[in-house]
Amino acid sequence: MECRKASNLKKCNCSYNPCSRKGLCCECVQSHLSSRELPACFFPDDVERTYDRSFARFAQLVRDRKV
Repeated sequence: MECRKASNLKKCNCSYNPCSRKGLCCECVQSHLSSRELPACFFPDDVERTYDRSFARFAQLVRDRKV
């Protein structure tokens, strides 16, 4: 599968500027899952900026119908 980094970057809402995985979704997902987290793109911008990307926070957003 071809990586579409340029188009992925247009959709990436990660606010962590030094991130080396921006636009490289496969690497980003692997990295976050290894830390038991989800990537920024799973969260609304206001929640993403808190850097709480835990499964629990995502579940709370689903319960509250915010994602």
